[in-house]
Amino acid sequence: MKSIYVTGESLPYVWEEAVCRCWEEGDALKTQYDNPGDPPSRDCTMFMHVTKPTSEPRYHRGVVMGMNDVEKYVQEVILGVHDHWMDDKSNPNRWTYTYHQRFFGYKVPNLPSRLVVPPYQVVNQIGKVIEQLKACGHTRRAQAITWQPWYDSDHHDPPCLQSAWFRVQDYEDGVRKLNMNVRFRSNDLFKAAFPNMAALVALQEMVAKEVGVEVGDYMHISDSMHIYGKDFAQVERFFDALSKRSFAERVYSTKDVAYQFMVGCDELLAEEGMPKKLLSEITERRNMWAAMVE
Repeated sequence: MKSIYVTGESLPYVWEEAVCRCWEEGDALKTQYDNPGDPPSRDCTMFMHVTKPTSEPRYHRGVVMGMNDVEKYVQEVILGVHDHWMDDKSNPNRWTYTYHQRFFGYKVPNLPSRLVVPPYQVVNQIGKVIEQLKACGHTRRAQAITWQPWYDSDHHDPPCLQSAWFRVQDYEDGVRKLNMNVRFRSNDLFKAAFPNMAALVALQEMVAKEVGVEVGDYMHISDSMHIYGKDFAQVERFFDALSKRSFAERVYSTKDVAYQFMVGCDELLAEEGMPKKLLSEITERRNMWAAMVE
């Protein structure tokens, strides 16, 4: 299968270039989610290397998901605002995992006691990553995984994101930065990859702040980075818009979308059943975006 490497300073530049490269160079492959009559997807193994992931402009106007929903998705990953959607066992359509739950509360199955070392029945992997990086920034062991082979191998909708790996690098100017590599087994490039990237860079920022270093490179690796055949007409409209606008007209700064992020926070705060313990954290983010709007 074709492998493609894309690099650049900002998230929107790298994502846009990745969509173009996958469209032009990707292989034609069927998927398990094709509808009758859908053309094969464009598919490749992709390496997306963003050297300044928090640089502005930070968002792309061509992202299918509304920016209010991007903010909600970011909070799903870093705060777990929808972890409680897994709780209702009577609901056949309930969520069975979230990335936040797998990273911050990875559940070890009921193994024989001789195989489980307390307190690791539930593991806060990101907490362990932060501990490891504080103790030795250049460790190669600071990673968090999502895959649970005893459960996910036979699941109808297993996690696409597989792991996040962290390492602190010391630069010649004395600046210490946290690099992060994430790996997906499968990633919908056109509709999902950008929100994934935005949320995971927010996670990178969170870990870097806790470790006391700056944000470094972000590497987004997907074994199958694809554009679904059912989305081809929409992708062609995306390319038509690219041809009519300069890059500056194709992107947003964070300030440009702060109001929409604030709306996303309001929508979360209004959700029925939102755990009380999360309300203050959501409100804190809302206030951060509101300060940018004023």
